[in-house]
Amino acid sequence: MGAIKCIIAAGGLGTRLQGFRGNQSTKILLKVNSKSMILQQLEQLISWGLKDFVVITNPSFDALIRNETSQINEKYNIEYAIQSEQLGISHALKQAKSYVNDGDQVVFVLGDNFFGKNPIENINFEELFTLDKNSIIFTKEVTNPEEFGVAVTDSRNKVIQIEEKPKEPKSNNAVVGLYIFDSTCMKKIDELKPSDRGEYEITDLINLYINEGKCSSINLDTWWIDAGTPERIIDLEEKLI
Repeated sequence: MGAIKCIIAAGGLGTRLQGFRGNQSTKILLKVNSKSMILQQLEQLISWGLKDFVVITNPSFDALIRNETSQINEKYNIEYAIQSEQLGISHALKQAKSYVNDGDQVVFVLGDNFFGKNPIENINFEELFTLDKNSIIFTKEVTNPEEFGVAVTDSRNKVIQIEEKPKEPKSNNAVVGLYIFDSTCMKKIDELKPSDRGEYEITDLINLYINEGKCSSINLDTWWIDAGTPERIIDLEEKLI
C-alpha cells in the first residue's frame, strides 16, 4: 500500500498582503496570531493526522521558509521543492513529483486556506488506495460563486462539471483549496496546457478526472477562509482564538 503525502502550496508571493503589518516577504511568513501562516498551516494539517509533507516554496524565500519550519521538521518528515516560476496551482503541485510514488494518495492544500473542522476525518484512505484512479474535491456553499471555481454535482456527489469564475454559476458550491488525488495526478499535469492567463490551472487537472468519471465532492459544513487579503487574515485570527 502507498503512503499519504501532504503537499502544501506555499510558493505564492501574496502581493495583496505586501506591506500589511510591515510584511515585505511571502505571505506564508506573515504572522497570524503571533505565529507564521506556514506554522499555523502545518499545525492544522498535523491535527488532521497527516505526517508526511512536501512544502512548495519559491526561490526568494525558500531558505526563510525552511528555517521557519525547522523545529517541526525535527518531529515530522518535511521535504521541500522550489517553484521557480509562478505558473499556476497545478504547476506548483507538479514540483513535488519526485516525492510521490505510484500508489500514493496526495492531499494537496493551498497554504493560505484554513478550515474550522477537519474536512478529511471521514475519508477512508484504505479504500482510496484500492481504487483505480480517484480524486476528491471539497466545496463550500457561498453567496458569491462567480468569484470562485464552481462545482456542479449529481445526486451521488459525483462531479460532472467545474467552471472557473463563471458569469452565470450553475451552483453556489465554490471549490476550496483542498484536494485529494491519486498518484496519477502527476502524469495528468503533464497533459495540461497553459490557460489564457498563462497558468496550469487546477480546474483543468480536475477536469481530467471528471472526464474519467473519477471525481467526487464533499461539501463542507464548517467555516473556510482563503486568507489572501488583510480582511481575511483578521477574520482568520478571530476564528483561531
